[in-house]
Amino acid sequence: MEIQKIILKKNEEDRLLKGETWVYSNEVLKFEGPINSGQLCEVLTSDHKVIGYGFLNTASKIIVRLLSLTPITIDQTFFQKRIEAANSFRKSLGLDNNYRVVFSEADGLPGLIVDKYDQYLSMQILTLGMANHKDLIIKALVTIFHPLAIVERSDQPIRKKEGLEEFKGVVYGKLNDVVTIVENEVKIKVDLLNGQKTGYFLDQKFNRANLKNYVFNKTVLDCFSHTGGFALHAAGYNAKKVVAIDISQKACDDILINAKLNNFTNIEVVCDDVFNYLRNNQDKHFDVIILDPPAFTKDRKTINQAYKGYKEINLSALKMLDSGGILFTFSCSMHMQPALFLQMLKDASIDAHKEVQLIDFRIQSPDHPTKLTDGDSLYLKCAVLRVL
Repeated sequence: MEIQKIILKKNEEDRLLKGETWVYSNEVLKFEGPINSGQLCEVLTSDHKVIGYGFLNTASKIIVRLLSLTPITIDQTFFQKRIEAANSFRKSLGLDNNYRVVFSEADGLPGLIVDKYDQYLSMQILTLGMANHKDLIIKALVTIFHPLAIVERSDQPIRKKEGLEEFKGVVYGKLNDVVTIVENEVKIKVDLLNGQKTGYFLDQKFNRANLKNYVFNKTVLDCFSHTGGFALHAAGYNAKKVVAIDISQKACDDILINAKLNNFTNIEVVCDDVFNYLRNNQDKHFDVIILDPPAFTKDRKTINQAYKGYKEINLSALKMLDSGGILFTFSCSMHMQPALFLQMLKDASIDAHKEVQLIDFRIQSPDHPTKLTDGDSLYLKCAVLRVL
């Protein structure tokens, strides 16, 4: 079968030769051979030198997502080898019960995310190329992990840019309503079908473990607590008292369920808007405050508005910390670049009239790696500040 060929305009290969993997539609000069979106194609320079091989999608601005610099065959063995290589790295980190197995471009499988939750898998398919080979991916996952069930959480609006409809459901095996995982010795119930992302925020695993160094016998405020990941860890690391805040009543109920599951009695749950809570409780003081908000922007055009939101909550939190107080603060927006995030924290500390030390700076857990040639996959920033 003749492979379809994509010929680039002159000099458009420079980014790709430096390691980037996306070919944009406006960089293409012409096509040669049959055109079949969702299938493998060969990418060549204007003088017909082969650059690499990837999945084609003529309906997307990202017309090709490169998979390899050398010829490949797309079959179950291809997916199995790449997934096994990604999983081997995670296992070398000591991860076992729950972790991200595959993280899209970073693991050479653009548009595929696979997470492990105990004996269950949750996968997300965001590109046409991966969607067209879903059966092969599922077979590879079953061969490697022998899971009790595989849930597909492809319920993301971004799929529309690939010409795909949103989808959510069990695609293999039988799923219990709720799966219990053990993260850093804390038990947490996860709803794989309806929870955030693929069920839970696995990208904070190592950052939650880092709380152990700061919360012993301390009063802790966990803002945007969701189902209580940070609050539960603080309680498990023997905080004196933990207050968990979330605007969702369902999330607050889940925190209490997880607290009971772990026999934690030192957690108080408040259902409130975090912005309102911080504004209205400036007279309260905590030893440690955690700010882990949702992404305030998913578009570069609204970064200024997001900056104001991040600054407001950080300024308010700093005012509630006395000398020696610790602030764990996060941004999960890829558009809030590290330098801008730190500038915001500087501005917030000045306006709060607080002198602070930056004592740690972290990113997403290492099972969510980022390629240096793909800045968009570095999305999570964590700054640990100490008030002087």
